[in-house]
Amino acid sequence: VQLQASGGGLVQAGGSLRLSCATSGIILSTFRFGNLAWYRQAQGKERELAAVIHSNGTAKYPESVKGRFTISRDNARRTVYLQMNSLKAEDTAVYYCNLNGLANYWGQGTQVTVSS
Repeated sequence: VQLQASGGGLVQAGGSLRLSCATSGIILSTFRFGNLAWYRQAQGKERELAAVIHSNGTAKYPESVKGRFTISRDNARRTVYLQMNSLKAEDTAVYYCNLNGLANYWGQGTQVTVSS
């Protein structure tokens, strides 16, 4: 199983980015019934949850990103997305996608840098 995250980059504060995480080597039912999440880790800090979407489509966000980030999933494409708007300097981090189902899988991370 592989999770390939992409879409990171350098953006000015107030801008937007859309992250994608494509999975491969996974059967559809494992993806469909798994919880998908984006975590982020800023330099010198612990990894923290940025967004999660459950198998039933329910999404949850920490207060720090609520109203700015939107997580979505495309089960047919086995892909999870993170739309990030109104980005702030404190959103700068490496973003990791995660699939938690019968097993726990992690992507390789994509760097998001927000300049103030």
